[in-house]
Amino acid sequence: MRADTLIRTDGMNTLIENLGLVEAERFVMLIQKEPFDYTKWQENLFKGMTIDEIYNNAAEFRQKNKKA
Repeated sequence: MRADTLIRTDGMNTLIENLGLVEAERFVMLIQKEPFDYTKWQENLFKGMTIDEIYNNAAEFRQKNKKA
C-alpha cells in the first residue's frame, strides 16, 4: 500500500494534468466546500452498467490517454 502523501501528490498531479492548475485548485476548493460522500458517489458511478461496459470504457480511456 502506498503512503497517503504519494497518493495526494499523484492525485494533485493528475488533476493538474487534466484540468490545468487553476481548475485543479478550483476542484479541490469545491470538494472541500460541500459535503462529499465518496461511498455514496461510488455506489452510483457505474449504476446500470455491465462489467463489459465498464471494462470497455476504461480500456478506451486508457488508450486515449496513453503516455508516449
